Amino acid sequence: MERLQNPFAGMPPLPDQRIADPSAHRGVALQGVSKRFGPKVVLDECDLLIHKGETLVIIGRSGEGKSVLLKHIVRLLDPDQGHIWIEGQEVTSLGRKPLMELRKKFGFLFQGAALFDSMKICQNVGLMLEEHTDWTEDRIRSRACECLAQVGLEAAEDKLPSELSGGMKKRAGLARAIVMNPQYILYDEPTTGLDPISSDAINDLILKLQHELGVTSIVVTHDMQSAFKIADRIAMLSRGKVVYTGTVEEVQQTDHPMVRQFIEGSARGPLGAF
Repeated sequence: MERLQNPFAGMPPLPDQRIADPSAHRGVALQGVSKRFGPKVVLDECDLLIHKGETLVIIGRSGEGKSVLLKHIVRLLDPDQGHIWIEGQEVTSLGRKPLMELRKKFGFLFQGAALFDSMKICQNVGLMLEEHTDWTEDRIRSRACECLAQVGLEAAEDKLPSELSGGMKKRAGLARAIVMNPQYILYDEPTTGLDPISSDAINDLILKLQHELGVTSIVVTHDMQSAFKIADRIAMLSRGKVVYTGTVEEVQQTDHPMVRQFIEGSARGPLGAF
């Protein structure tokens, strides 16, 4: 039988993301995580370490599984195999109640902001508090308005999503992501669809919130200008595996062929053109 070609033949060795005792890791650890949708392998024994308090940016081509990886961290998707540890707790086998408690540690900014069109912005932001606390309506509104002020939307609390620009919708989604005082914020393409000025404003907000709230940020993006501005470390995902991790300076200076092709936006190289 003909053997399948190794897609990483000739590439530098994959980064060693495994640790001897993931239960002692104070951030997030993925080890051997695999996910398949029908015949398509999206994650292939993927290993990744995310350190407490850092901003890790995940880059890679469209369809490489970056958003799927984010959804595994909060168990919106379950792996076919492998393990995920969060602050030393193995979470892939958690029951419903402890899983809901775990998710309270996370804020999630979805790619399209995912606001409910029929609800005012203040109601969108306060929805998690309404569902997961016994707070009064006034207290929920006060906290929601406080979060809107943190992202520069003080005057938008009683507007509908249809009245906001794309950048303002992203800000509202970010206010909702922080309303429960999360320890982690996951960003799925936070600058997609925005003009350069709005994109940079979102980048500034990501930096501001990490500084003020002390959160761990995990950001999926194609935008290398954004990645270089906000990241402490950058990880590249290709063919279901993390093929490179490094600081911004290391990424900018690397001769890793996959990383170089991606950050230069070249159609020629090991990643292919399509």
